[in-house]
Amino acid sequence: MATIKNSLVPVLVRTDIAGYCRAYYQLTKPKVVALLVLTAWVGMMLATPAPPDMLLVIMASLGIALVSAAAAAFNHVLDQKIDAQMARTYMRPLPKGKLNTGQAVAFACTLAITGFLILLLAVNTLTALLTLVGLFGYAVVYTLLLKRATPQNIVIGGVAGALPPVLGWTAITGSLSGEALLLMMIVFTWTPPHFWALAIHRCNDYAKANIPMLPVTHGIEFTKTAILLYTFLLFLVCLLPYLVGMTGVIYLFASIYLNGKFIYHAWILKFNAQADTAMATFRFSIVHLMVLFLVLLVDHYAKWSFSELLQ
Repeated sequence: MATIKNSLVPVLVRTDIAGYCRAYYQLTKPKVVALLVLTAWVGMMLATPAPPDMLLVIMASLGIALVSAAAAAFNHVLDQKIDAQMARTYMRPLPKGKLNTGQAVAFACTLAITGFLILLLAVNTLTALLTLVGLFGYAVVYTLLLKRATPQNIVIGGVAGALPPVLGWTAITGSLSGEALLLMMIVFTWTPPHFWALAIHRCNDYAKANIPMLPVTHGIEFTKTAILLYTFLLFLVCLLPYLVGMTGVIYLFASIYLNGKFIYHAWILKFNAQADTAMATFRFSIVHLMVLFLVLLVDHYAKWSFSELLQ
């Protein structure tokens, strides 16, 4: 009997370690970080006509990913009481007691310091400092202050989430530019309709947690109208890279299609919504941003390849 019990110990230890690793992994909001790193990576690729140095790209991507993951972990720490009250988030590691606050804070600090040092030592000072600004903006300005204070929280706080393309650009060039700010403007304008669609679906959760999201403070119908208007604004903003000569016709046609489809989703949400329309809009918004930035990349290298052929 003792032998059987002892044989179970390694299995239990492995399970415990795997559970801790899974909990720490969940703290980083990996899907969100992956989308942020994608926009940063595209910013790096667009910063120079030819492909940039791959080692620099790898180090910049790693540093941005680590600091973004740290911001997500701090968000878990600061929102743990709110998360415990919401159906979408009550299974997160801190509300479920899989990790304690001290462990989460130590993990977040380790990620932030490591990412900052990578950017400072292997990339450049400007990118390192701007990434810290993004961390502070998301973890403190948005999570701790705006989220609890105003229904415009996601609009103002969206600046932090829109920074990665700029970080990617500065990682390669060491300086800011109008093109980088255009990429930032796209993500900034995309964020409200993206998040408000989720907020409509989870309106009761936010009301229960006393979080002043737009559907809670102004009603679902008002929020649907705001989403529709923002998709029209996003359509116009996404035309700017083409209008200033930053992109070509590949991006132009893809942008028109993607934004037209986003407007369609928002129109259905406003005038003919079903039970799952808000979540369908939210899910499409993620696909929209991913594909839009990948098309930016394809368009950029198509133009570069064509210019190389002409030389």
